[in-house]
Amino acid sequence: MIFLIKLKRVYQPSIAEDGFRILIDRLWPRGMSKEKAALDLWLKDIGPSEELRQWFSHNPERWNEFKEKYIKELSEKKDLIAQIKQLEKEHCVLTLIYSSRDIIYNNAIILKNELERL
Repeated sequence: MIFLIKLKRVYQPSIAEDGFRILIDRLWPRGMSKEKAALDLWLKDIGPSEELRQWFSHNPERWNEFKEKYIKELSEKKDLIAQIKQLEKEHCVLTLIYSSRDIIYNNAIILKNELERL
């Protein structure tokens, strides 16, 4: 069986190929209704802490340090990681939904890499 984890901005249209859609941001996306977001689950506690998110502020110069700190936070969220891995087994395709405009430097990339590593 093939398992797939994809990434997608919440502002992009939902399609059937997204599979199970999980919002992984701590904050609800601006201007987005629940209907339009078409989420299956909102795991806000898997997102970076408020302090880490504000410190990073999508500054590419802080990326490597942000990545290290967020991975450390994820290591303390084993129950949420296990929940996502179980959903992956149940649905085969998961899409991690995020709101950041930055498609290169965001927590979704880190989370996806950590999930695929396990």
